[in-house]
Amino acid sequence: YNRVWIPDNEEVWQSAEITKNYKAGDRFLLVQLEDGTELDYPVDPAALPPLRNPDILVGENDLTALSYLHDPAVLHN
Repeated sequence: YNRVWIPDNEEVWQSAEITKNYKAGDRFLLVQLEDGTELDYPVDPAALPPLRNPDILVGENDLTALSYLHDPAVLHN
C-alpha cells in the first residue's frame, strides 16, 4: 500500500494508490486514482512519481515534519 502523486493537466497533481508491485524495468505503474479509475501510468525508472505523505501528516504546520517534501506534498498540505 503506497500512494503516489501523478501529474494531471486539470488538477496539477492527482493522488493514486499503487495496485501492483513495481519491479525495476517495468514500463508502467499500475495505479488506482481516488475516483476509482485504474490507470497504467507510463514511468521512466529514473523519474518515478513522488510518494504521498501519510494522511496523519495532512495539514501539518511545520513542513519539515513531512516524510516526503516535494512540490505536490507542499501544495496538498
